[in-house]
Amino acid sequence: MTKADTFRALHRRPDPAEPLILPGPWDAASARALVDAGFPALATPSAGVAASLGYEDGETPADEVFAAVARIVRAVDVPVSADVEDGYGLAPKELVERLLETGAVGCNLEDSGAGVLKDPHAHAEWLAEVRAAAGDRLFINARVDTFLQGVMDPERAIERAALYVAAGADCVYPIAAPLDVLPLLRAGIEGPINAFARLDGAGPSRAELTQLTELAELTELGSRGATRITFGPGLQRRAAAALRDIAAGLRK
Repeated sequence: MTKADTFRALHRRPDPAEPLILPGPWDAASARALVDAGFPALATPSAGVAASLGYEDGETPADEVFAAVARIVRAVDVPVSADVEDGYGLAPKELVERLLETGAVGCNLEDSGAGVLKDPHAHAEWLAEVRAAAGDRLFINARVDTFLQGVMDPERAIERAALYVAAGADCVYPIAAPLDVLPLLRAGIEGPINAFARLDGAGPSRAELTQLTELAELTELGSRGATRITFGPGLQRRAAAALRDIAAGLRK
């Protein structure tokens, strides 16, 4: 069984209340720490990797992203999925080749750019080309950015998700979907759903996260429809905050 097969199998959850938790490393050291903690797979966050390289989210050169992912993959023996934003303008075949060169077994692909939602049909066609180039070597997590871009009607997210699943996406990621909307998305979307849990204290979901942490460590997200949970740059930001606190203590 390849690492890609292992990663795909991890998404087949026998108990919906036990979603797959995929923490996001931003460099090799953080990846090793997460694996040492017992996580069976990892998913890099674009914003966390960008911060580790000295860039704002969305401004990291593609070459540096792929190099960072390769370092993370080399550092651990578990499957690693890579957030490659909207593909950096690369043709599907080149994007797949570069991802496979890093050793990644999956990828996040966004359906917006520069704050604007892409045409869902054109994006679905592009995803189908990525799927054709990748075969079963990559687990494609198709991000649905409607909620992120202020389109709060769940039906718009469900419509996009259906197109992306038909194009070959293994999972869809309605990022920033409100907690109470997850059951509606679960009912309307085929296959695995990725949910986003914030750890950085920003945004309206902070109170929800606090509540969920008390409810069996985020398993409520699973019971509401999430197959897997990621945290974006939350871990990297918490680590940076802890380092600032340590540094402030040293200064004193």
